[in-house]
Amino acid sequence: MCISFNETAKALHLYNTKIMETNPQYYGLPARIQLEVLAENRLGIRKVIKSRIIQKDAAKIVSIASQLKSVTPGVEVTLICSKNICSKSIGLLEKENIKIKYVD
Repeated sequence: MCISFNETAKALHLYNTKIMETNPQYYGLPARIQLEVLAENRLGIRKVIKSRIIQKDAAKIVSIASQLKSVTPGVEVTLICSKNICSKSIGLLEKENIKIKYVD
């Protein structure tokens, strides 16, 4: 069995890449918070709900993101949500360098 150079390089990269923890309790967060690994050094907070995300929800998301950053410095945080989000919430999240990824 012969392994190509690309497959070997991918395997080494995966071996050397630090796998991010998605268990919210690792970060001292409640178990109901859903976390996803989006890329290397990038975590997503999944909040797909039927109701609109208001500024009060955005403030909670900012505190969750700061907790993630305190445990894992340098991590980028993205909110994964539906398009039901108010403009003030978007402004607050952008001010705190939290990206937004929309899902249907």
